[in-house]
Amino acid sequence: MGAHDPARDDDKGLAGLGDLARLAAVERAALVAVIEASGAFAPDPRWRAAFTAVPRHLFVPYYYVSGVGGYERRWGESRDPRTRERWLRGAYEDTPLATRLRDGELLSSSSQPSLMALMLAALRVEDGDRVLEIGAGTGYNAALLSYRLGDAYVTTIDLDPEITESARAHLAAAGYHPTVVTGDGARGVPERAPFDRIIATCTLASVPRAWIGQCRPGALILAPMATGLVVLTVRDAGHAEGRFLHTPAFFVPLRGAGRPDAEPAVCGGVPRRARDSDLFRFLLALTRGTLDPQEAYALWEREGMPGRERYGITVDDGAAWAWLDEPEGPYAWPLPTP
Repeated sequence: MGAHDPARDDDKGLAGLGDLARLAAVERAALVAVIEASGAFAPDPRWRAAFTAVPRHLFVPYYYVSGVGGYERRWGESRDPRTRERWLRGAYEDTPLATRLRDGELLSSSSQPSLMALMLAALRVEDGDRVLEIGAGTGYNAALLSYRLGDAYVTTIDLDPEITESARAHLAAAGYHPTVVTGDGARGVPERAPFDRIIATCTLASVPRAWIGQCRPGALILAPMATGLVVLTVRDAGHAEGRFLHTPAFFVPLRGAGRPDAEPAVCGGVPRRARDSDLFRFLLALTRGTLDPQEAYALWEREGMPGRERYGITVDDGAAWAWLDEPEGPYAWPLPTP
């Protein structure tokens, strides 16, 4: 469900609602209502104010919508007022927006706002926390963090200089000036450490050791992995551990030293109900290189088709592993060396 209300459509285009700012405010309020109805704000209602204040459309001056013939580009500076209206309404729908393509490959996107709200609430930030975001994207997430914490406490990094340049411009247009770094996110940003929170907006194969070393004891790291979201608590420079949230999450892979391998295909010999199950595919992705599909299916059946929240990750000095139910339990699988 998006922020678009068909009852507001008329044949006057933008002129029927006044200026662009007025329409954006109406659409933003509708989006906030959708996010609130999803329950994403419940763990930390303070994020409602950030999503109400930060104008998403300034971070997506254009985006791509998938269609039968490929991608359609929507642009906020079109001469056609109804095209501009479609762009603006689309910017405030609760959906991910493709923002950068190269040879048909998605390089960057603006994530689904309700999922962003869920992740930010799960980060459990407090005033004075220093946050590192891995994957600058459009800059929208960094703006939300900057609104909540202040520019001085937020750092965002991306490998692609074109992405960081545009993110910096979008942030400035919206009135925010966090630190934007061009570099390999897998290496962190040591010159801005130590951090109290690290949030990644790209899929990982394992948690880079550099992140843990750049965190204060007690810091949280929230990262997408294997179509889920894991939240780790850092004990010290060599140790971190935590569980997955219940929600599914699909992000563009991390580019650079920590890039994950392609997700494994579900092979034959596995019943259709498992092949079609998001939870089975999560297990298969989490145990890639360790369990073949038949072994994963046997475990999945035996353990009652476990949800994501029963799985976790442990990083202990040079080793990292995923586990079901308990870190030292019978089911554990090594992760790639971070």
